[in-house]
Amino acid sequence: MNGKIHSFESFGTVDGPGIRFVVFLQGCPLRCKYCHNPDTWGAGGEEYSAETVVSRALKYRNYFGEQGGVTVTGGEPLVQIDFVTELFTLLKAQGVHTCVDTSGFTFNAATEAKHKKLLEVTDLFLLDIKHIDDEKCKALTGQSNANTLAFAKFLSDNGKAMWIRQVLVPNMTDNEADLRKTRAFIETLQTVERVEVLPYHTLGVSKYEKLGMKYPLEGVQAPSKEKVLFAKRILRGE
Repeated sequence: MNGKIHSFESFGTVDGPGIRFVVFLQGCPLRCKYCHNPDTWGAGGEEYSAETVVSRALKYRNYFGEQGGVTVTGGEPLVQIDFVTELFTLLKAQGVHTCVDTSGFTFNAATEAKHKKLLEVTDLFLLDIKHIDDEKCKALTGQSNANTLAFAKFLSDNGKAMWIRQVLVPNMTDNEADLRKTRAFIETLQTVERVEVLPYHTLGVSKYEKLGMKYPLEGVQAPSKEKVLFAKRILRGE
C-alpha cells in the first residue's frame, strides 16, 4: 500500500521517547490558526510504499535503537489510517517502537474498527487537544473537539498509552478556567503517561508567505516562560 508523504526527519527529538525517525504524512482536515505546516494540508505529497518507508527508517536504527523508534505525524496522519496501520505492522515485525502524533479527529463510530486495528500495532499516541471548549475549538481549528475527546476515552478504555499535548497560544488557549477544565478531563483518563505544553511559535510564517497565504496570527507573540510554567502546573496537576 502507498501513502502520500510530505517529508521525513531522521533525527527527531520532540516526537515521542528517545530519538525518532519521523514521517510527515500529507493531508489534514483541520485548519489550526497556529499551524506551522500549512504545506501539509492539501492532497499533494509524494507516494511511498509502506515497505519503502520501513527500509528507509531501518537505516537509522543505530541512532534510535531501543529507546527511540518511528513516529508518524502530519498533517493529520490518520487521514491515511490504513497506510499507517500497514506501516506499523511491518515496523512491529522488526521490533521497532511505533508512535502516532494525532488530533484524533478521524475517530468516530464509523471508523472505530479501523482505529481498533491501529491500536494493535501502535505503542504510543501523542494526542493533541486543541481546545477543551468546543466553540473555541471550532474558532481555532475550524472543527469540533468531539472526536478528539472521544478518541482520548477510546485510548484510555483500551489501555493504550498516550501523551496529552496542548499548544499554548496567548489569549486563545491559555485561559486559566479552560486549562483547569482540560486538567479535569485528563483526570478521567487512565493511561496518560505525560502532559506536554508546546509554546506557540512563529517558525511557520515563512511557509505561509511562500504559499501566498495570509498568516492568521500575525502579531501574536510567543507566551512568556511564566505563562508556560503556569499552564504546565495546571495541566499536570502539580
